[in-house]
Amino acid sequence: MLATDHPTSVFHSSDLSRHSTRVFAAAEAHPVEVTRRDGEDLVLMSKREASAREGLLQLAATLIGVATDTRGSLAERMSAALPWMLALNPEDRAACADELLDAARASFSTGEAHLAVAALRSWRETATALAAGLGELSVEWIDTGLPVARP
Repeated sequence: MLATDHPTSVFHSSDLSRHSTRVFAAAEAHPVEVTRRDGEDLVLMSKREASAREGLLQLAATLIGVATDTRGSLAERMSAALPWMLALNPEDRAACADELLDAARASFSTGEAHLAVAALRSWRETATALAAGLGELSVEWIDTGLPVARP
């Protein structure tokens, strides 16, 4: 677990056959511990949770590399480690670097990997959209002045 206070249900290995629906439902909500008499205890979690944790660990490795480098500003070091940030303007690079650090710290302290993963994905998708030229489109707002009925 990334945080010691993360909710974890405990089931016996026999519960997997006797009450599999209950065990699987719990594992979809959060990781569950499966205790065994004949071997090491196991943790059962959704693939989404496992992927989020893997993404968080990859981000942690990147942030440790950035933190140990002393050359340049935080945004410059983050852009070197995450080259897609170069599609952002300098102000957004600084905001991105700060937000990613804050989200990672929140994820590490709460055990909720999705916080950092969502921030990383959001900024990367923004950079990708800007690189594709989507930020250069002019928007024409249509204001008819008429209220719209609720569906």
